[in-house]
Amino acid sequence: MSKVVLITGASSGIGKSIASYLHTKNYKVYGTSRNPQNVSVPFSMVALDVTCPESIQKAVEEVVTKEGKLDVLINNAGKGITGPIEDTPTDEMRANFETNFFGAIEVMKAVLPTMRTQKSGLIINTTSIAGYMGLPFRGIYSASKGALELVTEALSMEVKQFGIRVVNAAPGDFATNIAAGRYHTPVFEESAYKEKYAENLALMDEHVDSGKDPIIMAKVIEQIIEAKNPKIHYKIGAFMEKFSIVLKRALPDKVYEKLLMNHYKL
Repeated sequence: MSKVVLITGASSGIGKSIASYLHTKNYKVYGTSRNPQNVSVPFSMVALDVTCPESIQKAVEEVVTKEGKLDVLINNAGKGITGPIEDTPTDEMRANFETNFFGAIEVMKAVLPTMRTQKSGLIINTTSIAGYMGLPFRGIYSASKGALELVTEALSMEVKQFGIRVVNAAPGDFATNIAAGRYHTPVFEESAYKEKYAENLALMDEHVDSGKDPIIMAKVIEQIIEAKNPKIHYKIGAFMEKFSIVLKRALPDKVYEKLLMNHYKL
């Protein structure tokens, strides 16, 4: 029987690419979106808002009722956020964590009872290479994805006894429309960070525009699904993006900070 895959945030970007690719590989794919009726894709869609536990529960129940099982959850729904920490509204910080961190946890909590009953299941959390380091003007995004990385590690140990595997896939920059969906703290005229933040906003968009093809991410996700004993951490991106994590572990803090500051022209 085909594996049943539920992937959140599948209406655009990396999520849509992953879902479309897995669909061509004969997985039974259910993507989610807050408004699935507005999405045209080759795979099935269900309504799900990761900030609403009732919506999550209803979507999971719909898939399990139709298919009788749920083999894979890909926790992909997420939002970007940029801005100097001092200038970014705290409410926007909380909203970002509600989607990127607490939303992902709520979806995991909703699928775990079914996976425990099956004595099998795989959860893949889409985090980010940015979650391995505090990036200037992206600190809240880095924090939300870094927090999900640590929860992935903890949950992996908690549920292994039930035959459930939990891993994370951390992408670097991919050519998607993620920049359009970010919350951008305005470049305030009176801000002490005005010039440097404006320069870095342009740099961030440039990185996304020149990013890799999302199909690379999709193929790695398939490899994770088919692996008999998957790793806990996967980094997917350009060599220098992945190497930056190695450098952080190897270099003194101040040296690594200087490298980042030079990169971001600070």
